[in-house]
Amino acid sequence: MPIYFWGDVEDRKYHSAYFEKLPGVWCHGDYVEHTIHGGFIIYGRSDTILNPGGVRIGTAEIYRQVEKIPEIRESLVVGQDWEGDVRVILFLILKEGLLLTSGLIDKIKQEIRIQASPRHVPSKVIQVLDIPRTKSGKIVELAVREVIHGRPVLNCSALANPEALALYENIEELSK
Repeated sequence: MPIYFWGDVEDRKYHSAYFEKLPGVWCHGDYVEHTIHGGFIIYGRSDTILNPGGVRIGTAEIYRQVEKIPEIRESLVVGQDWEGDVRVILFLILKEGLLLTSGLIDKIKQEIRIQASPRHVPSKVIQVLDIPRTKSGKIVELAVREVIHGRPVLNCSALANPEALALYENIEELSK
């Protein structure tokens, strides 16, 4: 457990990051299971778990399949609240000179369906020009999820390329 953030003199960022979800309880954001044998299983970030139709899906399960497809350079997947449920949205950066076609979308969905499950298949596949990242290079799924829902992103100062978030605002395809 970290004890403070560098330069956070009044501990505001520290408390916001770890104590707002469960006041008075340190919450680090990973799903963890304590086993009957005294061990722990760490499942990963809770903000990278999708829940379409009540089925828990880790975004890494989708990334594993998408990264095998040669036309794709990079991807980002988020859950969009939709009609009382969550639908999977896949954003892609394609290799130089390629455009997202219905044929490529079908190929991507088929690969995910076969290698993962029908629940993993994204409802929407959207080509983007950039993916926002932290200064340490991590993709920021949570920030994109906030933007597509029209909510503010609170920690833009942690992003290496905060201007990329504008690419995810008011995407017409996400209103259908």
